[in-house]
Amino acid sequence: MVDRIKHDAPVLVIGLGRFGAATAGQLDRLGREVLAVDDDEALVQKWAERVTHAVVADARSLDALKQIGAQEFSIAVCAVGSSVEASVLITANLVDLKIPQIWAKAISSSHGKILERIGANHVIYPEREAGERTAHLVSGRMIDFIEFDDDFALVKMYPPKPIRGKNLAESGVRTRHNVTVVGVKSPGKPFTYATEKTVVSTHDLIIVSGTESDIEKFAALE
Repeated sequence: MVDRIKHDAPVLVIGLGRFGAATAGQLDRLGREVLAVDDDEALVQKWAERVTHAVVADARSLDALKQIGAQEFSIAVCAVGSSVEASVLITANLVDLKIPQIWAKAISSSHGKILERIGANHVIYPEREAGERTAHLVSGRMIDFIEFDDDFALVKMYPPKPIRGKNLAESGVRTRHNVTVVGVKSPGKPFTYATEKTVVSTHDLIIVSGTESDIEKFAALE
């Protein structure tokens, strides 16, 4: 069922705190139709002109969700995290409405396990993920860090000294350090795909892929 969901399907976002508002706002910027729901009238008024639709409703009530047509959505995001009880109730309601794809925010691993058990397809840990990302970035050379489930990461960073002034074949990035330079950005120019002949200079930015541990070692080179 999930595989059949259209890539541009409308999205139901419940909770307009920082995480929910950021999710709804970005979806709107991507051209997606969004129905944002919160029981706080002031928040709904604030977002009414920024997303397709925003309504005041208590999503803990199954009847309230039915009244706003929640059952018509194929994708829903439960962005309520401050109250575990409310989060669980809302997610259970979304499951009862047979919404095929349910994303839910969790504030702890135990909260996340409950959400998974009651039927959330995807559990998000925004605070934990932000903390892990920050830990990588404070090393100084990394500017952005995205880690995937299988220990594979993509990093935007400044090039370590050993690879500067040489093309990627000469510096042996892949053979010596087990990482791949995917793209390079010189000052004032757009990112370009890297080849073996690409020469990396001191002021360039590079996009590197590889395992988390290999990238950490690569970034630490002096």
